[in-house]
Amino acid sequence: MTDRISLTEVGPRDGLQSESCELPTAIKVELINRLIDSGLRRLEVASFVNPKKVPQMADAEAVISELPRRKDVRYIGLVLNDRGFERAVATGIDEIGMVVVASETFNQRNQGASIDESILVWRSMAAKAKKKNIRAGIMVSAAFGCPFEGEISEKRVLDIAQRVLQEEPDEIAIADTIGAGVPAQVASLVSKLKQMAGDIPVRCHFHNTRNTGLANAYVAIQSGADVIDASVGGMGGCPFAPHATGNIPTEDLVYMLHRSGFATGIDLEKLVETSTWLESKLGHSLPALIPKAGIFPGPRESALV
Repeated sequence: MTDRISLTEVGPRDGLQSESCELPTAIKVELINRLIDSGLRRLEVASFVNPKKVPQMADAEAVISELPRRKDVRYIGLVLNDRGFERAVATGIDEIGMVVVASETFNQRNQGASIDESILVWRSMAAKAKKKNIRAGIMVSAAFGCPFEGEISEKRVLDIAQRVLQEEPDEIAIADTIGAGVPAQVASLVSKLKQMAGDIPVRCHFHNTRNTGLANAYVAIQSGADVIDASVGGMGGCPFAPHATGNIPTEDLVYMLHRSGFATGIDLEKLVETSTWLESKLGHSLPALIPKAGIFPGPRESALV
């Protein structure tokens, strides 16, 4: 193995919030425990948003209360406003993440606020998080395209990034919320964002809506990204963006990275078992291909590294 890359598992949050069924709290907790057992050490586990808008996340507090507290595992909760922040803090969550959408229309629909207003909320929460010693990250979403406004310029994304970086977040991320981006765009944006962020880690969140997610992830890593998001089974999308289906499947990403010489610390066999188990709980198949095609050349290729 020549390099190590960090992955963030977003299935328990970004994945489940797009499912039509609402899994019981116990099943969510078992899913997270299975993912931890496969070697994942950083997981988005809940969003503290209005349960009327995202009923799949209504049991956020209950889920977090049942999770194992381990020094080597970190849990992230998504927050969009001060109310969500206070709920997250009360659970003892390790990290909070907030989103600013790079589209005025989408930000208004998603968060009921303008981009400027969301940045002000971020500044307030970042300051509070520092006082409470909670890690805080910020994501610029719809960074490669918007379902309502169309193309999003690289300049707009970088301008927003520059503004939110003033609060010195623990991490800055970009998200291809509707899966519109292609590798050339990713290489350009990630390399510029990396230079702008300095020592602040850069995280990338890609959707596989148009089958470019894995290619984008690989190019992002080559361009300096520190962390890549993925969702077990490829579960999820964005319930507020038309046709924004499909996160990168964690098991497909891990397979590609292992075969490319990257260490991830993840046992691919266990991850595939979890993906298959999850399909049985959801009652439908998931987009990931490794569970269907099998691990090549065989299970031992997936050994924990």
